[in-house]
Amino acid sequence: MKKTFIVFLLIVFSTPINSQEELINLIKDGDKLIFIRHAYAPGSGDPINFDLNDCSTQRNLNKEGINQSKKIGQFFSKNKIQIDRVLSSEWCRCKDTAKFAFNKYTTFNALNSFYDSRFEKNKDKQVMDLKKYILDLNSKKNIILITHFVVISEILNISASSGEIIVSDREFNILGRYK
Repeated sequence: MKKTFIVFLLIVFSTPINSQEELINLIKDGDKLIFIRHAYAPGSGDPINFDLNDCSTQRNLNKEGINQSKKIGQFFSKNKIQIDRVLSSEWCRCKDTAKFAFNKYTTFNALNSFYDSRFEKNKDKQVMDLKKYILDLNSKKNIILITHFVVISEILNISASSGEIIVSDREFNILGRYK
């Protein structure tokens, strides 16, 4: 009984390490979509006085979120993962995640949040624009997409934690997750 329990523990606790290594190797192959929910920004939604052009009116990364962003960048550099481009939502918490993780990024409004009722009307167009962009991609390297819970949920039909990395193919089939 004791040996069986030990074998069970070895199998259970060795599986994530193997799957993490497999995921890293899969990403190294390139041609993946890498969705990243912005790093930790306390609270939820956006303040009533939210202004897309004024970060002081938005929910922003705190020290924990900044450190989380830096760790995301370290994950990619440590594992020598090739990236074609980094695209970010126009929200400051996404741009800051991109800046602290990768330094260079381009904003792409199809990655913007539509959680708030003020932006909900944009959802269908954004989803269509994002899918068209992916369909038209002419790169075999990985594309980083830094976005929001609602966008990831709509595109991949899953929830994502702050700073979580979700890897998919170009048809939006989920290949793995990394927290």
